[in-house]
Order: sequence, then structure tokens, then C-alpha cells
Amino acid sequence: MSDIVIIRHVAHEGPGYLADVLRENNLEFRLVRVDAGEPIPSSLAAFGGIVFMGGPMSVNDPLPWIGDAVRLIRAALDADVPVLGHCLGGQLIAKAMGGVITRNQVPEFGWHSIACVKSVATETWIRDLPPEFDAFHWHGETFSLPAGAHHLFRNEYCTNQGFVSGPTLALQCHIEMTDGLIRDWISRAAPGELGGRPSTPDAATILADTESKLEQMRMHASVLYRRWFEGLK
Repeated sequence: MSDIVIIRHVAHEGPGYLADVLRENNLEFRLVRVDAGEPIPSSLAAFGGIVFMGGPMSVNDPLPWIGDAVRLIRAALDADVPVLGHCLGGQLIAKAMGGVITRNQVPEFGWHSIACVKSVATETWIRDLPPEFDAFHWHGETFSLPAGAHHLFRNEYCTNQGFVSGPTLALQCHIEMTDGLIRDWISRAAPGELGGRPSTPDAATILADTESKLEQMRMHASVLYRRWFEGLK
């Protein structure tokens, strides 16, 4: 099997728990650090799967690498190479498939439940998951559901929390989190970004729930990641 390439957009949004699951399954991966000036790969030749992590930027920003990312995703979709996207990564997949990225109805930070959307197309992805589970969130934008995609997750704050298309999985939420990542992101929150509304609880509330919810989310993340691994070339 060819390597998996993981594309990181900022240093503090790396693969986190995903890297642990890859190692547990003896899967090789290579990190492309866009934040350090490394280019988005121009060819699929060396890769069995592609992962896009999150980032504070918008898919709609005029950044030079966004076009390269979209082209790579489209090539992967055409070649049936699995793509996995977390938050910004999910939005990049949606854009590549013709979806639109807009401001979400409210910002969503911290721990919030997501619900599985059952269909024939999603059954193999969610059959080992509970109907609802807590996931971590850190976003102000959202994607529309592209043509040909199958709705996978939703919640009260964001209708499109995830979709699948063949072997490709796009997520708005962050299932890759570790305790260290959560604490780091909280420390980077802008003044007034946390607290003030149910969708954006304060730091103390987020951290009070983190230990138990992180343990549960790891189990559910492992289910999704291993299902994604099944499509690797």
C-alpha cells in the first residue's frame, strides 16, 4: 500500500489521535506542512489516501495553496482514492465537489453531540456507532452538502456535520482531538470567543467535560478511521 499523506495547514492543528490510530494499524503516513511552506502534492502517484486537517483560515480566502488542494481532491475523487477531511479539510472536500462554504448559523466550540443520519449509503459507516455521540467542535463556517454526497452527521447548531462519497469522508467536527490539542486551542481563543451562548461554552466548561468525553470520542473516531482505512489503495 502506498503511503497516506496528511496535509497540515497550521502547526497547532496536526493529526492528533489519527496518528495514533494509523500507527496502531501499521499504516505509514507522511506529513505535508503547508504552514512551513511545503507544497501541496501535485500527483497522486505515491499515495493510497489523503488527509486534510483543520485550520483557522477560510476555504474562501485567497490563499495560493487552496486551489492546489482542491485540484488534488478532485483528482483523488476521480481516481477513487480515499480523502479524509477534518473541519477545514471537510470544507475543502465540499468545495472540490461543488459545495458552498458559508458562515454557520452560530459559532460552535467545545463539546456538542452529533447525530447519525441513517441511509443505505451510510449504514456501513455508522453501524458500529451509537445514534448520537459527543464530538469536539471549533468552527464558524460550514459546508453545503454537495451533489452526490450522502449526509452522515448533523446537530442542532450545524446541519451538515459530515458526509460520505464513496471512500471519502468529510467532517465538520474534530474527532482527531487530544487533551493537549484541546488545551492549546483554548489558549489561542480570541477574547470573547468562548462563553456567552450555548454553542460556545467557556473554557472551564469545556475542560470539565474533556476527560470523559475524549475517552468516548476516541472509540467512535477509531470506528470511523478504520472504516476509512478499508478504502485505501
